[in-house]
Amino acid sequence: MRLLLALLIPWLQFFTIGRPFAGIICLLLQITLIGWIPAAIWSVYALSQYNTDKKIAEIVSDR
Repeated sequence: MRLLLALLIPWLQFFTIGRPFAGIICLLLQITLIGWIPAAIWSVYALSQYNTDKKIAEIVSDR
């Protein structure tokens, strides 16, 4: 679900992962039609980093 959100509404996805400042910057980038593609790529990348950080935190907390 978050991946679809990252592609369609990239700036909103940043707010769901707790990065509101990046969301505002992404919104400014997304306002232009040319900026939509870089904003979507950035959002998908940030989502993958968020998921990786969650997995690492789970492993560390299990020890």
